[in-house]
Amino acid sequence: MAKTKFYTVRKGRRPGVYNSWAECEAQVKGFKGAEFKSFASKSIAEHALTHGWEIGSKPNSGSQKKNVVEPQGYIKKSISVDAACSGNPGEMEFQGVDTDTGAQIFASDVYPVGTNNLGEFLAVVRALKHLYELNSDIPVYSDSVSAIAWVRNIRVNTNLKRNADTKKLWQDIDAAIQWLYDHDYQNPVLKWETKVWGEVKADFGRK
Repeated sequence: MAKTKFYTVRKGRRPGVYNSWAECEAQVKGFKGAEFKSFASKSIAEHALTHGWEIGSKPNSGSQKKNVVEPQGYIKKSISVDAACSGNPGEMEFQGVDTDTGAQIFASDVYPVGTNNLGEFLAVVRALKHLYELNSDIPVYSDSVSAIAWVRNIRVNTNLKRNADTKKLWQDIDAAIQWLYDHDYQNPVLKWETKVWGEVKADFGRK
């Protein structure tokens, strides 16, 4: 049985960690100055994305447990996003903040019906658009695995129906997906490690 590999793209159409060579190749083929590398562990691949090849490619020798490089710290120069939803679905809003200072960078209106993951998705895309306009390549943090995957795959996987209550939300989702298709951003979209770092800096504090 072939060993599972994870592919870290540090410079490519959409930097991130991918589960297959085909996904990785799509990000780097024909991309000038592409930087990518494969790893046997997803945690090492994610660590390499954040901290560079030298740390990510030199796991400790010994047991398999020692080979796993756990995230040690987040990148302060970044944007953190979060969404809040009263029920799921329910009233939803999202925001983005400066990870270092906690200063709010943007905030959405309140959607009458939405889900937390859809809010996180829109927040990540809003952050990417903001950084694109600034010509900045700093990372974006989200604690939603689903939202990060949706951004990477440029599609959302939701059962939320299109109706009068969700019309504005779906308009914004469709616009966000179109923006991802039309733009080659350079910013890594990273998972916020809540168990290690506490609540994401953009957390609404409503738990």
